[in-house]
Amino acid sequence: MKIDWNIPPVRKGFFYGIDKLIGPGATKAEKNLQLYIPFIAGFIMVAYAYYWQLGWGWAQYLIAGLLTVDIVGGIITNSTSSAKRWFHREGQGFKQHMGFIGTHFVQLSLFSWAFFDFDMMWIALVGGYMVVACVTILQTPLYLQRPVAITFYALSIVLAIYSFEAPQGLDWFLPLFYLKLLISHVLREEPYRPEYE
Repeated sequence: MKIDWNIPPVRKGFFYGIDKLIGPGATKAEKNLQLYIPFIAGFIMVAYAYYWQLGWGWAQYLIAGLLTVDIVGGIITNSTSSAKRWFHREGQGFKQHMGFIGTHFVQLSLFSWAFFDFDMMWIALVGGYMVVACVTILQTPLYLQRPVAITFYALSIVLAIYSFEAPQGLDWFLPLFYLKLLISHVLREEPYRPEYE
């Protein structure tokens, strides 16, 4: 197994956007994981809510399905070697990572709008923890980032269970939301590559 920080050229046209999202040079196996599992998860989420008659309206089904695809896809994509190599390349530092983290207030706002009548305090608490955790992890020396991130993630699970409200059927949302950001995205890890490359 080899480590390769050299980034292949970003493709042009339609694939330019794909490469910027998943990292240039993603392997077929990485692409398959990122493509199929999130959509299967989104379908299962919607089917589960329908089967158990959670009393959702069409907007709640739509938002729950889309957020499931986004979060599961983000967990997988951000943890691939190709994405690690891309998102942690030279020139990608604290500002760029926090910009990415900040966009996730959109997901929190959609979730709160759909399931909590747009509870601003919930957004502030959940999002505030996200920001504090990510800032702390990114400001920690590299050799300590993983244990610090795991500590913040463990605390996020406790908060998700005992402090932060979750609608019926969506208890998984915050643990996976924080997994995507605190573990999959902000941690810089070596981009291992297949031997055949």
